[in-house]
Amino acid sequence: MNLRIETENDYKENEYVTREAFWNVYRPGCNEHLVLHNLRNSATFIKELDYVIEENNIIIGNIIYTKMIKEGKLCKDIISFGPVSVLPAFQNQGVGSLLITESMQTAKELGYKAVLITGNPKYYQRFGFVSASRYDIHLPNLTLDDEAAFFMAKELVDGYLLSKSGTYYFDTKFDPSDIELANFEKQFPYKEKRKSQAGDL
Repeated sequence: MNLRIETENDYKENEYVTREAFWNVYRPGCNEHLVLHNLRNSATFIKELDYVIEENNIIIGNIIYTKMIKEGKLCKDIISFGPVSVLPAFQNQGVGSLLITESMQTAKELGYKAVLITGNPKYYQRFGFVSASRYDIHLPNLTLDDEAAFFMAKELVDGYLLSKSGTYYFDTKFDPSDIELANFEKQFPYKEKRKSQAGDL
């Protein structure tokens, strides 16, 4: 497998990969491919941490990073990753883990100090993530109990987050409108959406 920085020529293929990776996983259909598309044009986007992974010259996975926002300003040293996308045929084979570990090492080498993410703690604990509340770091408009289940932090520099408590925001481009998504979907082949279920995002 070959890990490299994404180029503009990869954009559409990566959007297809992301759509395949997330389709019907967390909701009927998905919006992660649109999130990916929009984040590339955001001030929060970190091009140096936009990676693809290839197998036989075919892109099978992608990870991107964005800067967190605090008090209306971009964080210089605190970042986040996601979406992390792996084609279904290559999932559960260590591809996602490779994307995460290698890109976080690069992030550290580039001078970033910490990573905040949302996700499944059972999966991300293996990479050293802990509940962000340990550092008195929180998301807006959520109770501690609600966010504790999925909002996590990892220091790239030991002790850095001890003095960085507060409320942090993700880029608003993580939450596209239904109308925008419907229009974006017209660029892709039709895929059947599952029915809504309890617990959908």
